[in-house]
Amino acid sequence: MNNKIIVKPQSIRTVSIAKNTYVNELNNLLYPNTKKELPEILFMTTYPPRECGIATYSQDLIKALNNKFKNSFKIKICALESDNEQHTYNDAIKYILNTDHPNAFINLANQINSNVNLQMVLIQHEFGLFKNNEADLKQFIKTLQKPVIVVFHTVLPRPNASLEVNVQEIAREAHAVIVMTNSAAKLLVRDYNVPIDKITIIQHGTHLVPHSDKEELKIKYKLTGKKILSTFGLLSSGKSIQTTLEALPEIVKKNKDVLFLIIGKTHPSVAKEEGEKYRLMLEAKIENLQLLDHVRFINCFLPLPELLELLQLTDIYLFTSNDPNQAVSGTFSYAISCGCPIISTPIPHACEVLKNNAGIIIDFNDSKQLAKKTNILLHNEQLRKNISANGLHRIAPTAWENAAIAHAMLFEKIGEENISLHYKIPIVNLDHIKKLTTHFGMIQFSIINQPDIDSGYTLDDNARAMVALCQQYELTKDYNDLKYIQIYFDFIKYCLQPDGYFLNYVDEEYNFTKQNNTTNLEDSNGRAIWALGYLNSISNILPEELAKDASITIQSALRNVFEIHSTRSMAFIIKGVYYYNTKRASDQNISIIKKLADRLVQMYKHEADKEWNWFESYLTYGNSILPEAMLCAWLATDKLIYKEIAKSSFDFLLSKIFTKNSIHVISNKGWLNKENKSATSPIGGEQPIDVAYTILALNKFDAVFKNEDYFQKMVIAFDWFLGNNHLHQIIYNPCTGGCYDGLEEDYINLNQGAESTVSYLMARLVLEKSLKRVEKNIPIRTVNQNKSLKFLRSKIKHINRF
Repeated sequence: MNNKIIVKPQSIRTVSIAKNTYVNELNNLLYPNTKKELPEILFMTTYPPRECGIATYSQDLIKALNNKFKNSFKIKICALESDNEQHTYNDAIKYILNTDHPNAFINLANQINSNVNLQMVLIQHEFGLFKNNEADLKQFIKTLQKPVIVVFHTVLPRPNASLEVNVQEIAREAHAVIVMTNSAAKLLVRDYNVPIDKITIIQHGTHLVPHSDKEELKIKYKLTGKKILSTFGLLSSGKSIQTTLEALPEIVKKNKDVLFLIIGKTHPSVAKEEGEKYRLMLEAKIENLQLLDHVRFINCFLPLPELLELLQLTDIYLFTSNDPNQAVSGTFSYAISCGCPIISTPIPHACEVLKNNAGIIIDFNDSKQLAKKTNILLHNEQLRKNISANGLHRIAPTAWENAAIAHAMLFEKIGEENISLHYKIPIVNLDHIKKLTTHFGMIQFSIINQPDIDSGYTLDDNARAMVALCQQYELTKDYNDLKYIQIYFDFIKYCLQPDGYFLNYVDEEYNFTKQNNTTNLEDSNGRAIWALGYLNSISNILPEELAKDASITIQSALRNVFEIHSTRSMAFIIKGVYYYNTKRASDQNISIIKKLADRLVQMYKHEADKEWNWFESYLTYGNSILPEAMLCAWLATDKLIYKEIAKSSFDFLLSKIFTKNSIHVISNKGWLNKENKSATSPIGGEQPIDVAYTILALNKFDAVFKNEDYFQKMVIAFDWFLGNNHLHQIIYNPCTGGCYDGLEEDYINLNQGAESTVSYLMARLVLEKSLKRVEKNIPIRTVNQNKSLKFLRSKIKHINRF
């Protein structure tokens, strides 16, 4: 029973609400005799409909945690209130704590201690929330028999003795402390003597946004022709908006089309104490400075989508807080994530994030500096773009998805055996695939998530895209997918030359480029045959004309396959002919497969020894394709040596790229050589395509050998896209449907090009097919008979929710 507990002084009143029991669709299949609740984590925080920064912060964080880890733990909420600040909440709230009543703290502690499912408590701490009851809070933490995490939203420098002791006592009783900036962590260590190993830095989360066209958004909001300056947040004197107003006359002299948007209602606490005094002062100043045509108030608490659009259309975001101790600002973070060039006063957060040309810092209350820097930016579009791009790369690790990962990893660490992380599989999102695709084909590169038509098109990308959309069509039978299959197929035919070979590179005007004369195109030819073979393998569900055309085209492409000797190209051809042969079996197909597979066998025999079971003297890119091709050759021919080499080479590869719980594919920063076989691949330089190819191969091996180890590794590899990598950051962007281009040593390449985006989609679709296969075939067992089923259960249950 999920009950809402309202904690009042002297007593605890239980209000029964509708039962909301966690349901695992496959519990009856996997564990018919067991029912196990997920562990619970209690968040003590202000929460909407209360309007304050911490309430919004917690709502966004909890949403992200549920989106990524819903099958790992449950988040419960204790809403913080006071006598002057009370609200009606939805069913997400389990407890309500009135901080003005001392007895409420101890009553709540007792309730928490008696809840066996509740594993830990996270407290969002701001001094104003507990200003009259810090002693009760400390006693509450001491009374709890569960691990406690405290998030300090403010860490003040040079504390007096009372403040220092207060923070020290809270930190001492907590199992972990979270702060949002490096400077806050340093203050805790230096001024409060909090041990560094107790502190975790998790930056304020930001929203992923689609980075829509700025001019289109201005049209939508009737701001065409305006240069938009903006600031947002709940209004109070601490925002020092008058600093901007006093700078505006000088800005307007050089920019007649400037409009300054002041977005946000007055802070509820401020409104209660002094009404609209601050806003009225700003309105009077606007009139005195004759700025009525250049300032607009948006006096409301905007819905998030509308707020993010207004920030995306902003040309310059102005952050003018006059509080040097303001550790972090959510409004500031959101603006950067929307691509706004920032001009900011030097709060610690700004000084950390905006360094190295990611923004501009001005002094507190300095309107002259603000006017000068704003005019420089308004007259230099390229500088605005550069600052925006630098800011986006700097703020990317703070996406709410990454904040959720960081919190979940801390929960897992503190919860020890009680919490095990399982990443939730995202729904399929074709938005970026479609955005990259013109009537002619798929564009090669993107700048962030904006297709770069100047990069042209490649056969490689369109071949992979056709495989992915064929996989999608197999699963959905959505006729809209056929449009894209046809586009990619037509592009492949466009690249097929009369002599039976393919060209790879096509510019934005549909001309073949000189790069085709200077680059080895064998791999591209192999990928094209793989794609054509896969298209033919689903001919029974294709329109008749397309199926017939696909068969004719692959026959033309197979004329010269024996002239191709690139290792991976031969593997791609084997895969393509294998798929083609599943629908149009022929002696010619088997002959091609055998001849190319025999070449790979000879390569393997030449290089392999007891410690190096591989086809070459090095491991480079696209390694998984080789054993997968050998397995396909065995499936087509029944020639046993193909199967033996497939398994021995694949298991060898897996031993080099997998640890117990993660994958680290061979880096393009350094291949793994036979002579130095014990070396590890350098950190960084991991490409989505290599992870995806590994998942495709694991799927094939799992289907053939029915070895659960292959399935587990497939899920682990897919989790690489979702954050299970050395940076613990997302590679797949669920907002755009795009996939970032690479995982480097200390950053993510945020460009979302065709190769990475299609690679993710192939991996995602193959995983879904595999999960459905496992769901159908896995036998009913008890928990003790096979512990790995716990792992499988957490993944399989997503499928019925798509």
